[in-house]
Amino acid sequence: MIIVLVQTLMWLGLGLLAVPVMVLLVQVLAARWAAARKTQLQGERPRMAVLVPAHNEAGGIADVVAGIRSQLLAGDRVLVVADNCRDETAQFAREAGAEVTERFHDTLRGKGYALDHGVRHLAADAPEVVIIVDADCYLGPGALDTVARLCRQTGRPVQALYLMHTPEGGSPMRKIAEFAWLVKNLVRPLGFQKLGLPCQLMGTGMAFTWQQISAADLATGHIVEDMKLGVDLAEAGQPPLFCPEAMVYSFFPTSDSGASTQRTRWEHGHLSVIQSYVPRLLGGALRRGNLALAALALDLSVPPLALLVMLVVAVWSLSAVVWLVLGLVWPLLTASLLVASIGVSVLLGWAGFGRQVISLAELLGAFGYVARKLPLYFKFLFNRQVAWVRSKRDSE
Repeated sequence: MIIVLVQTLMWLGLGLLAVPVMVLLVQVLAARWAAARKTQLQGERPRMAVLVPAHNEAGGIADVVAGIRSQLLAGDRVLVVADNCRDETAQFAREAGAEVTERFHDTLRGKGYALDHGVRHLAADAPEVVIIVDADCYLGPGALDTVARLCRQTGRPVQALYLMHTPEGGSPMRKIAEFAWLVKNLVRPLGFQKLGLPCQLMGTGMAFTWQQISAADLATGHIVEDMKLGVDLAEAGQPPLFCPEAMVYSFFPTSDSGASTQRTRWEHGHLSVIQSYVPRLLGGALRRGNLALAALALDLSVPPLALLVMLVVAVWSLSAVVWLVLGLVWPLLTASLLVASIGVSVLLGWAGFGRQVISLAELLGAFGYVARKLPLYFKFLFNRQVAWVRSKRDSE
């Protein structure tokens, strides 16, 4: 009886864990070796508005606005939403040449509310395409033109490549975080894009038709409003499209407090989305026979890389104990296959995309990085973050 119960639990645990491990492996293999898909942009560039939600961003908003304005044409707009700001964000944004609208509210706080306010402000002179750029992000060459034209041409939301860089002199742990970000925001979506599948929205560098963004449910305090919006649009038949030819980028905070706040918001939000949306998306995919919904559900099911490694190692260790105590060898063999699969995924991702970010020796030292994140995941279980909190900027 005990052996049967253990076998059932092991089958269940290994089966659930095999899904994200295999999804990651397929994405990495496709990113490395599947044929590239590059859309030929046609037609004129649509009239666009760039929407920049900003909360206490006086230290960098002028540079961000200047970078955006350098890519605008006559008739385009850049609107900064100075949301609950206690500094000179609004003033500096105006001086840099942006339109500015200010919003204050004691309880309704978060990026989603700022975006909703900005969209309603734009409605009086609605553009064809709205592009959202965070107030700490910079643009690669031609990024706005590329995502705006692709959005109008396909009629789908478009997500630019969004990278985070380690500031000069950053610690090895920051480099490991940059590599994990590269896997999440370049390797994985590129793999699915080459297979003709959708991507998640990433919060910045996102382009929408006016019809899409004006009808979206933005006014929420969800801590990963981008993931939620991507799911909502996919369920409405408009799954986001990844565009690696356009890039936006930012930098990890150098302060430990800023990095911790940022990491907690992203990862707690991601885990909450897995709980809330993956079963719903899979159910919708089965009912409709919708491959895009199924692919997005599978993509969302892949947890942060450090957590996935942690879970695989933990299950392998448990399987070894089961083998020693009960003599069941198949759980250990299956768990070993998962360990090998995630190891291959990480090494192939590094070899193809991560060599300039981190050395192999630094990558192999990532176990310390994984161990340092244990408190973050315990906090999710017992005291998870549910409210949106802005990360502390280095300029502060």
